[in-house]
Amino acid sequence: MAAPGVLLWAVCVLRVVLATVYFQEEFLDGERWRNRWVQSTNDSQFGHFRLSSGKFYGHKEKDKGLQTTQNGRFYAISARFKPFSNKGKTLVVQYTVKHEQKMDCGGGYIKIFPSDVDQKNLSGKSQYYVMFGPDICGFDIKKVHVILHFKNQYHSNKKPIRCKVDGFTHLYTLILRPDLTYEVKIDGQVIESGSIEYDWNLTSLKKMEKSSAESMDWEQEKEDKLQDWEKHFLDASASKPSDWNSELDGDWQAPMLQKPPYQDGLKPEGIDKDVWLHQKMKNTHYLTEYDLSEFENIGAIGLELWQVRSGTIFDNFLITDDEEYAENFGKATWGETKGPEREMDAIQAKEEVKKAREEDEEDLLMGRFDGRENNFRRFHKRDEL
Repeated sequence: MAAPGVLLWAVCVLRVVLATVYFQEEFLDGERWRNRWVQSTNDSQFGHFRLSSGKFYGHKEKDKGLQTTQNGRFYAISARFKPFSNKGKTLVVQYTVKHEQKMDCGGGYIKIFPSDVDQKNLSGKSQYYVMFGPDICGFDIKKVHVILHFKNQYHSNKKPIRCKVDGFTHLYTLILRPDLTYEVKIDGQVIESGSIEYDWNLTSLKKMEKSSAESMDWEQEKEDKLQDWEKHFLDASASKPSDWNSELDGDWQAPMLQKPPYQDGLKPEGIDKDVWLHQKMKNTHYLTEYDLSEFENIGAIGLELWQVRSGTIFDNFLITDDEEYAENFGKATWGETKGPEREMDAIQAKEEVKKAREEDEEDLLMGRFDGRENNFRRFHKRDEL
């Protein structure tokens, strides 16, 4: 019998094999990230990114990510991957964000784009499928955006989801499932969940779509019945006259028998019910056409945002169809460095307090020395007088 550890390892390996990872970025190869990420040149005033783990971190190399570097700027950068459709599959989007500068006003969210996005001209006007992540500005806005694109419009989650506002690294996860349920996680904990249909105020759109489709179906059904009504009252015993000229007179059609006006549900006697009866047409496609969380051509991920004060670090990007893989990836990245990061910050804070105290004491001593020196000068000046 295999040891428990071996079985666990086998399960983990199987999970990795079954998971589809569409995009994964940890910035572990130094400056070669520039070969994968494209800085937008749509505006010469766009801010620039650099690779950095910040002033404090859990691991100097593993915690390196894209850091904003200029205050009061828009930023636009993206990376492309092999296009895919999440139809019928779970879509998991995950990344870490660290507002080391203690964000006062600016975005920390990411966007998922269609594969035909123009990376060089990426801007706020570029169409996206999903926008997800924290947005902070003043005391009023401290929220997690979850915006989905549907029918050429952007729809926001109607539930207020509060984001983290401290200066540490946090793990943000969005899960969209094919059964139209969703979850938003921060640091591995579910902070919001529910129905995509209801939590995005899309039920009214769905009803309108359904009503329109059913109305069209009813008109088509009525037209079909009218045509059948006409067809089944033709005089079947009549024959085309011998002198009928199709080129001159057109196609011959048997004369109509005397019939009552058409009434819905009325059936001529003697007609086979399999021919006459029509099942009500039901639109079985409006749900699939509705595509509340299905995107056919996902092909890029990017940062398109504004920041008053720069310094945010984005890292550990992941797009997959497997929730468990995303959870394990989060534990292997953010989970391993979150503790050491806080420890380093605490040590630096103590050192800063100590340094500030020493400087205050030095200033105090210098003040006393300056006072004694001034008294010495005044004493000698009196002697000179």
